[in-house]
Amino acid sequence: MARDDASRAIGKIVSVSADRLVVELHGGSDNFTIVGFDDIHYVATLGSYLTVPMQAEYVVLEVVGLREKDSAQPHASQTELDKASSAKFLDVIPIGSMPIQGGSFRFGVSTFPPLYADALYARDEDLDRIFNVELPSETETKTDAAGVEQQGNVPHNIEIGTSAVFKGYPVKSRLDELFGGHVAVLGNTGSGKSCTVASIFQSVFMKPEAFAPLGAAFVIFDVNGEYRRALDNVPAWIKSCYLKATEPDMPILDPSEKRQEAEIKDRFKLPHWFMSVDEWALLLRASEKSQLPALRTALGLTTLFQETPEQEVVDGAGAGNDLNAIRNHVLAKIILSILHSDSSSPSKADRIQALLNTFSTDEISKETVSLGLTVYYGQFRDGQHQETTANYDALLELLKGHEQDEPVLPGYGNTPFSFERLQAALDLALFYEEANGNKQIREYCSQLVTRLKSVIDNPDYEFLRADVGALQDHDREPTHYVNRLLGIEVDDGRYKKERQICIIDLNDASDEIVELASAVVARLIFDRMRRADPRNAMPVHLILEEAHRYISEKPSRFAIDAGITFQRIAKEGRKYGAFLIVASQRPSELSKTVLSQCNNFIIHRIQNPDDLSQIRQMTPFISETVLRRLPSLPKQHALIFGNSVNIPTTFRVRDADPTPYSNDTQVRDIWYVPTDPEVSWTA
Repeated sequence: MARDDASRAIGKIVSVSADRLVVELHGGSDNFTIVGFDDIHYVATLGSYLTVPMQAEYVVLEVVGLREKDSAQPHASQTELDKASSAKFLDVIPIGSMPIQGGSFRFGVSTFPPLYADALYARDEDLDRIFNVELPSETETKTDAAGVEQQGNVPHNIEIGTSAVFKGYPVKSRLDELFGGHVAVLGNTGSGKSCTVASIFQSVFMKPEAFAPLGAAFVIFDVNGEYRRALDNVPAWIKSCYLKATEPDMPILDPSEKRQEAEIKDRFKLPHWFMSVDEWALLLRASEKSQLPALRTALGLTTLFQETPEQEVVDGAGAGNDLNAIRNHVLAKIILSILHSDSSSPSKADRIQALLNTFSTDEISKETVSLGLTVYYGQFRDGQHQETTANYDALLELLKGHEQDEPVLPGYGNTPFSFERLQAALDLALFYEEANGNKQIREYCSQLVTRLKSVIDNPDYEFLRADVGALQDHDREPTHYVNRLLGIEVDDGRYKKERQICIIDLNDASDEIVELASAVVARLIFDRMRRADPRNAMPVHLILEEAHRYISEKPSRFAIDAGITFQRIAKEGRKYGAFLIVASQRPSELSKTVLSQCNNFIIHRIQNPDDLSQIRQMTPFISETVLRRLPSLPKQHALIFGNSVNIPTTFRVRDADPTPYSNDTQVRDIWYVPTDPEVSWTA
């Protein structure tokens, strides 16, 4: 052992087991304090570090416990304990290694120190190597939008707080590793999760470097209406978009706001035809066995009878079939089924008339069918009575001539249609299923029909209803919708970033709306990222507040739930540049698939036993001592671990400036006011 190491020796390892080691301090170590040649070192702090020299490297140990044992007393009458002479022990666990000369810290240990190896206190330079995530600073050259080359240093890390053990010591996280994977921010309500999330993206935008993070893209699903205030002090060159899902109680444009010039404020709109079949099933709570097939058929029929210049299906289900022939087949099959049913003649005629009022073709319409129906209902055709069997037989021949051997119906695409059109198409789909022999389908789908009507009448779903007739061509495409959401503009064939932050305020929305809106927007962004060329060129980070509300581990009793979308992004998003920042106070209720794909975890105070158990399952390499500290972590303190830091670290999160709108209620200040019976209390 080198002379420098010998002078730092504080004790020897006296016990080695698979899960921990024991260091006995040398005699004379009063109160676990070591006076070194460079400073005074307090080795009794839980979470502090020791090093053990082994050949060409140090094994780094973390202190997880401390105790002392009384020495044998020479006189039985002695009553006072001599602390200086008592044996002192540190319980430690090996956490990593680093070269003795130079080199960086590596997490994990392959060889345990032997018995009686010397344990050394850690110097400041050792801490630098343990915590350090800095990379050598290199001057980079980049070309700006005007084609001018600019030089400067691109940061490799961001400072996220200060160490809770080593006071004032900065804790940093590697930028690429932190934002190049999924992040989970977990903790009880009031423990500081929202401030942590705000502090992280504020650190990105406020770092004073030559190059600005104009290529960043954060989409915040703000279910508590907290984050708008957190953007007040970010630099003016950072642009944001604020969208509110429900009608605000006050005007969205507020002249007193600091960032009005930098923000775009508007109602959140999500055209309903951008939704997939599964997302329609989520909205309408469709069951998988009977309601989902009927819903899928109805969505395909929404555009079957619309006027289109082409008569051929270009792609999707039904390719190669004449659309008009399919229309005639659907109508003919339904009308024949009605005519052959056991209903009364007037009832049959009424149902056929209602059908043809909404859906018709040149070949099968009220005009072409009415003559044959007069044998059932003379008033169907302007009160004329021509009860001739020949007309009825001609009608049957007409309808049978348009029947086909079950052609493939067109699939559902992204062609605009109204909610009322879908309601009529669902009725048509139920007619068609009945014509195919499923006589109970209308009874099975009664709740689906009722749910659709409720959505149409509910003002909370106004954000889904877009005026189809008022749309411009580019508003009909999901790609253009996502580009505008992310602030991407096309300039002379090149993509240009106009905005870095988009806040979707879902504070006033119900859980159903939050679940639907987050799933659809996330899926649209993910689809856009998958089609991007080159891949991974425009990373997007989705910040999911109160994620347990819509990314649940518990399976839905309906056909689909929002968790499916986020599970796919969690598993595949890294390849395309789609990343999740998941914030939740109930990790035990979160999807285990999503949590398992997170690369970094920031854990605040956790007290619920189920949530603590979930944390233990996620973190097999974290010491039990560290996990036991989670229930007692102070506010704004957290444990971070993952590939963005060298070592699991408990730290105090840097202050968010300004903080999100999530302050604790000041009960004393609100309750207790000057007493004056003549004056009523006002806020």
